[in-house]
This record gives sequence, C-alpha cells and structure tokens, in this order.
Amino acid sequence: MSNSSSITEFLLLAFTDTRELQLLHFWLFLGIYLAALLANGLIITAIACDHRLHTPMYFFLLNLSLLDLASISTTVPKAMANSLWDTRAISYSGCAAQLFLFVFLMSAEYYFLTVMAYDRYVAICKPLHYGTLLGSRACVHMAAAAWGSVFVYALLHTANTFSLPFCHGNAVDQFFCEIPHILKLSCSEAYLREVGLLVVSVFLFWVCFVFIMLSYVQIFRVVLRIPSEQGRHKAFSTCLPHLVVVSLFVSTAIFAYLKPPSISSPSLDMVLAVVYSVVPPAVNPIIYSMRNQDLKDAVWKLIPRCFAEGINCPSNTGHSICCSLLVNVNQESID
Repeated sequence: MSNSSSITEFLLLAFTDTRELQLLHFWLFLGIYLAALLANGLIITAIACDHRLHTPMYFFLLNLSLLDLASISTTVPKAMANSLWDTRAISYSGCAAQLFLFVFLMSAEYYFLTVMAYDRYVAICKPLHYGTLLGSRACVHMAAAAWGSVFVYALLHTANTFSLPFCHGNAVDQFFCEIPHILKLSCSEAYLREVGLLVVSVFLFWVCFVFIMLSYVQIFRVVLRIPSEQGRHKAFSTCLPHLVVVSLFVSTAIFAYLKPPSISSPSLDMVLAVVYSVVPPAVNPIIYSMRNQDLKDAVWKLIPRCFAEGINCPSNTGHSICCSLLVNVNQESID
C-alpha cells in the first residue's frame, strides 16, 4: 500500500483465533460493560437526584462517571462485535473516530482527576476560601475548559496521525485504534510531528501528576494534624479513593507507554490496554463509593425511591425529573 488513501479499513488484533475463546471474551467483556454501565449510571443518577450531593466534589465525580461510560463504550462494543462475529475489520473512518474519542476521553479524565485533587486541596487546606475558589461558576468554567481544551488536543492528534501515509500494511497490533500502533504503519518521516506532539503531551502529563502529588502532600500534612479521629476519617474517606484512582491510572499508563522495548510484545500490550481502558470504568465507581458513606446512602435511597416509590420523589429539589425518567423506563420494561 503506497499511501493512506488506498486503505479503506484496518485490521485490529484478535484476542484469540479459537472460536470458543472468542465467545468467552465476548461474554467477559459484556459482563464488564454492563457492570460499568450500571455502576456509573447509579452514581450519575444519585448525584443528579440528591440535592445533598450538589457540591463541587460530586459535580466533578459526575463528569468522571460520564467519561468512564463514554470511554468504555468507545472500545468495548467493537471488540465484543469482533469476537462475536469472528472478524478483525474496522473501517478507516471508524478507526479515526475511535482514536479521536479515546484520546479525547482519556485526556479529559486525567484533567478532571487533576481538578479533583485541587478541589480536595482547597476543601481541606483552605476551607475558608472554598466557596470563593470553587463556587458554581468556577466549577462550570473548569469543566468547560476541560472539555474544550481536550477536544482541540484530541483533534490535533487525530489529524496528525491520519494525515500520514501508511505503507506498512493495515494490521494494528492492538484491539482498538491507538496512536503508537497506528504510527508503526507509517513510512514517512512526517510522523515525527506526531512524536513531537506526544512528547509535549508527556510533559503536560507529568506537570499534572506533580501537581496532584504536591496537593496530596499538603493535604496529608493538614489531615494528620486534625485532633478528631472522626475528622481525619472523613477527610481520608474523600481523598483516598481519588488517590487510588490516580495511582492506578498513572502507573498503568506509564508502564504501558514507557516500558522497555525488550519486554514489549503484542500480548503484553493487549493485556495492559485492557487494564487501562476497560477495567477502570467498571472499578472506579466501586473505589469511589467504598469509603464514601454519603454516596452509598444516596445510591441505596435512590433504588426504592425511583423504582418502587417514584411518585414520592421530592419535587422541591428541582431534579425529580431524573427519578421520573427512571420510573418511566422501569414501567416500559414491565409492559
């Protein structure tokens, strides 16, 4: 193939060539996907319907859950379809769209993780200025800046990557379209532009990571000086889940992209890709709700209120429409 214009489709890496194992992968991914939809959907609905959770921390958590839902929907359904129908093909435009969405959503998630660290820093280290620094207007502006900046960022990456000529075939060594594996197909030195953009991206990644770590150093210094054991427990319950999610996100990303070439292989790359692209959307809701009593209470109250007693949803919160929609969906499924 002389250039990218002659490529109409790409071939994704198959998990296995054995039919029985392909079906096993389909059912495994289906279970993970449904778990992610249910867990993140409950968190989104609980935050929207419970006025007690209308705070900056839960506003950013709602955005994070939306990103988790979208990111797992970008890669898993296609992988499931390929396993079910025993195919590897993805169209040229479909590959470009998948790459754009993956970069967009993963970058936005890391941005929101950084903003959430700032939120916890202000709440614990500068509580008297919390309302000023993180008012509703400031939260909306930060969220809008996140969505807007990562959209441009993902667009630049996608445009740079798919403007390259491809002459090393169309087989992608990954189960979804990802920049490093697409660049391996290029035969032009123009790919150095994209490599340069990736270097800038790594620099910004480390800046955000250092900011998060410095924020938590200050947070733990303040928390450890709190005389009340109950106060320390409450502070840790809101900080530790976020720190765990950040640690998992960063450690898997670093190992996946910066591992030594000597240990690199398609199988290892695939396993790592599953760890950082498929598992987190299903696990993050569990991590965030495990120690967060307010969120757990909101979820448990949401289930009977919205499915068994939908007509009693409080109307003075301005968000009863969320519960009404759930009731309607439940009634339609029964009918």
